[in-house]
Order: sequence, then structure tokens, then C-alpha cells
Amino acid sequence: MSKAVLDVGNCGPDHGAISRLLEANFHVEVVQTHGLQDTLDALRNRAFDLVLINRIMDGDGSEGLDIIKRIKADAELASVPVMMITNYSEHQDAAVDVGAEQGFGKSDLGDPATLNKLSSLLGE
Repeated sequence: MSKAVLDVGNCGPDHGAISRLLEANFHVEVVQTHGLQDTLDALRNRAFDLVLINRIMDGDGSEGLDIIKRIKADAELASVPVMMITNYSEHQDAAVDVGAEQGFGKSDLGDPATLNKLSSLLGE
């Protein structure tokens, strides 16, 4: 059975790299959103196994942390696993502090540790 991943706020090339990594290593479908409202709409209309949120939204420059806070504050969505995508440890820590799983940076896409993190949520 295929799993679904929501990729939030990444530009086209980064979305492509993330999608290729996920699709090459897991049986997943990757869906893309760009900001708060389309992300909340997607989460309310479909079950996702993981949400990956960029630190800064490519479209409007808003903070990914704000989207994580909104997801985790919503009783219907709070149980959905969320990871922040950022190379900065202080932003990873801030995301974990509000309920996200430990995420990874774009510079870590080829790192086996990244696949281990993802495998805990997307493995068969």
C-alpha cells in the first residue's frame, strides 16, 4: 500500500529532489502545497503519513514554523507527523519544541541518517 507525503513550501527543484529521494526509497506519492491555507486544505481532504515543511515558504517567504504550530494546534490534524526541512539546528530544535519530529536539511538528502528518519514513518 502506498503512503502519502505532503511537501510544503519548497521550490520546484527542491520539490523534485525531495520527491526523487522519497520515491526511490519508499512506496509513496508526494503532493506539493505552497503555504498555510492550501496545506490545511490538503490535510483536511486527504490522509497524509508525513508532512515535510520548508523553513521558509518559497511563495511568500512566510515561516514554516508557523504552519507547524497551526497543524499541531488543530485537534483533527495534530497527530499527523511533521518534519521541518532546514539545515539550521536551531530551527530544527524550534520545530521539535512545538511537536514536530526531528527533520533534516536539504544538504542531508543523500545522508543515510535522513533515510533512517524517514523510514521510521514511511517504511513498510
